[in-house]
Amino acid sequence: MPAPRTERPIRTGYARTSTARQELASQLEALHRAECHKVFKEQISTRIKVRPELEKALALAHQFEEAAPETPVIFTVHELKRPARNAAELMTLSAELQDGGIQLALLTGPLAGIYDPNGMGALFFAVLAVAGQIERNYIREKTLEGQVIAASKGNRGGRPKVMDDDMLTFAAALKDKGVPVPDIAKKLTIKVGKNAGKSPSVASLYRALAEAEAAAVDDDLPLRPKPVHIRRPEDPLTAEEIGLRERLQSQPHPNAEIRNWQP
Repeated sequence: MPAPRTERPIRTGYARTSTARQELASQLEALHRAECHKVFKEQISTRIKVRPELEKALALAHQFEEAAPETPVIFTVHELKRPARNAAELMTLSAELQDGGIQLALLTGPLAGIYDPNGMGALFFAVLAVAGQIERNYIREKTLEGQVIAASKGNRGGRPKVMDDDMLTFAAALKDKGVPVPDIAKKLTIKVGKNAGKSPSVASLYRALAEAEAAAVDDDLPLRPKPVHIRRPEDPLTAEEIGLRERLQSQPHPNAEIRNWQP
């Protein structure tokens, strides 16, 4: 175990709130009582991943550690949720502190105390790392489980399709007849979603037709069934049809033996 460092520690503090309505005063007062040499503060949403003041606080702690390697450097926060929003971020934070040999101080909460990554606090940092991995695995498993359940109910996720298969087939048929795509879009009606009852945009129609054609090429399948030619009585027979008729007429009727049988 490394020899304990007995010099008076250098503390950098960090305080954060999610919104401007929350107050920073109680955190700042606690950090002041902890005799932090420098306190960084910010009011920033938890949805924002990059927190500039947090990065500055950690960078200063690293600078102190490099300038005075024999002096303990303590990154100090009011509670654990201030520098990280979830276990995954706690894992990242713990790894950074461990790499720099920087201690972590929690002023309040059930885990209040000082944790040295190179001493007895190493177990605490290891627990944070494991917790981060467990949370990532849990989120992934729940996401996959939700996708399977949704798929079994016919819901493939994402926003409802603007163009369903019937609309696409109709649009492709009109396009083959030379109808301009803008005119085709006006003839279509969206059936589901917030735009139900409206016509799809021309851009959406172009995109749907292009995706369908690309999928058909990839699958080596036609975009839609090949139209069948319906022959009218007055239409002349083709050479192929004439040949087929002659072959059928030359074959004996399957019931000929029955009709010709006499007791």
